[in-house]
Amino acid sequence: MPDGRASDGRASVVVARAALAAIFTFAMATGWNAAARAQEPGAGCTTMTHDGQGYAICDVTAQDDVRMWLRGADGAVLGTFNRLVAELAKSGERLIFAMNAGMYHPDRAPVGLYVEDGHADGRLITSAGPGNFGLLPNGVFCIRADGFAVIESRRFADTAPACRYATQSGPMLVIEGDLHPRFLPDSDSRYRRNGVGVSADGRRAVFAISDGAVTFHEFARLFRDGLGLPNALYFDGSISRLHAPGLGRDDIGLPVGPMVGLVGR
Repeated sequence: MPDGRASDGRASVVVARAALAAIFTFAMATGWNAAARAQEPGAGCTTMTHDGQGYAICDVTAQDDVRMWLRGADGAVLGTFNRLVAELAKSGERLIFAMNAGMYHPDRAPVGLYVEDGHADGRLITSAGPGNFGLLPNGVFCIRADGFAVIESRRFADTAPACRYATQSGPMLVIEGDLHPRFLPDSDSRYRRNGVGVSADGRRAVFAISDGAVTFHEFARLFRDGLGLPNALYFDGSISRLHAPGLGRDDIGLPVGPMVGLVGR
């Protein structure tokens, strides 16, 4: 017969293991496993307030599968999140989030440069012009093999990196830590707006859309002061929409042109 001390020791081990198992189960059920959650693609979609304005933001890193889309396999413009979801589902992929990604003509062809999976559709425009797109400096959002970049259009023309995906839009919101020189703190031009900012090392990109109508100055300060991003680009306003099931959002409206988003399986 084992003595009482050995028996008590085995009992203590059993109790300890049971306690650890219970703690582990509780942690998984309540979301304590922060490391695993941080590795889940799209875990960074959330909401925030900056200077009294509400925003939805989606944070991605260079390891994430971020893409752009204009047309489906049939050659027709996708235009809507529902069509994009269905297109991805054909290959067993799912759309974690997406938003419109740049301005477009009435036929929804992109204004300026657009690159999808290495193939260009449209040309880079470096001259000033009407509307927000032509409010220089404008810029290009580029998805590279090793990360992201937001580059002023004329500099892009001189030293264009290899972009797997790219979209040109304007105006630039933040340029090397400075707000666009044409933005006015007391502007009364307010629209719902969306855009993207990139970290200094190019390893992080943050997509944002305002809950309500904001000025360019307010929107640019979100990226620079609220998110700490030195370069940011405006995508569009008024028609801006977001598909983010994790936030319970699937904005609807008229078909759009280019879209950008995060893909998972």
